[in-house]
Amino acid sequence: MSVRPIGLLLAPLLLLAGTAQAQGQSTQNTSQTGPISGYMEMHYNRPIGDSITPPILDFHRFVLLVSHRFSDRIHFFGEIELEHSVVEGLEEKGELELEQAYIDFLVTPELNFRAGMMLAPMGIINERHEPPTFYGVERPFVDTFIIPTTWFDVGGGIHGTLGGKLRYRAYVMAPLDSVEFSAEEGLRGAAQNGSNAQVRHMAVTGRLEYVGLRGLTLGASFWRGDSSVTLVRLETPTSMIAADARYRRGRFEGRAQYAQGFIENAAELNDAVFRLTGVSPNVGSQISGYYLEGAYSVLPRDFPHELGLFVRYEDFDTQFRMDQGNVLLPQFDRDAWVIGANYWLDPDVVLKVDYSHVRSQSDIIAGPRSLNLGIGWWF
Repeated sequence: MSVRPIGLLLAPLLLLAGTAQAQGQSTQNTSQTGPISGYMEMHYNRPIGDSITPPILDFHRFVLLVSHRFSDRIHFFGEIELEHSVVEGLEEKGELELEQAYIDFLVTPELNFRAGMMLAPMGIINERHEPPTFYGVERPFVDTFIIPTTWFDVGGGIHGTLGGKLRYRAYVMAPLDSVEFSAEEGLRGAAQNGSNAQVRHMAVTGRLEYVGLRGLTLGASFWRGDSSVTLVRLETPTSMIAADARYRRGRFEGRAQYAQGFIENAAELNDAVFRLTGVSPNVGSQISGYYLEGAYSVLPRDFPHELGLFVRYEDFDTQFRMDQGNVLLPQFDRDAWVIGANYWLDPDVVLKVDYSHVRSQSDIIAGPRSLNLGIGWWF
């Protein structure tokens, strides 16, 4: 798909938005409760059994969300995130990112249009990652090394609800840059993030959710695009599929997620990057991961606060499959146990504690263990 469909998309968007505004019908409201909102989180991470790595106290994220309603039919939403509190020149201090800046053109509940800087609709956490909404101090490993949360880029597409039971999102977005793939972190860091993004070929992505049963959400996501951004003579089509489930009944809450990525011509990519930089990234042709999580609320129902205990098991491998001639490194075949608790002082303010133990198939490189504390809030 060439870059031209973006131009073809925006023209009917503007026309439909003007028509919808004139009609004056009621539609979905995707704006926040106020024009300014946000979320923040602070973390303390203490390694266990590691006398070299010091404990870290980090104001991990400061995020401002802004929204504006031009009319009942035209809404804007934006998200600006400061990570690790300080941004200084060439020093590795922090990051300032425009994670979302899109405009919605609302036509009917079944069909609406969106364009701008958007989150890829992959998995559970990437689109909904505010601290009070998930268990654990850090985001799941699968949503870090397999699905590269937070995954965002420029594009446009459609979204809506069908029959009150199915929700969908389908976008064209800027592709990934395969030069940024790595053996340890998979696709992480490969998004162009809307910064002069090269779009010789647009990527396509989408998500379908079933919400027809009380307390249950089932989701399926996909991504497909040619990641030949820097190495234009080498085709590296990249795909990802994911499936997830969330269930809540009474005091119990459970989550499960599976994701698998496919990198075509990975051996040729490793060779091309080696010729370019002198170092082979040793990227796998497939990456894969899943997790299972269970949580239980333990305080009486009439208690003003909520305390949830949880356990999560994760398995993730950024070299799940390797092309012939590349090196399979066992330290990248990992699993992890995370156990802990979330204590909600308010539905929007949470204290977190967990113990995380990562293991790998390597007999030489030990996986990290850590005690983690956190506080997060949104408004």
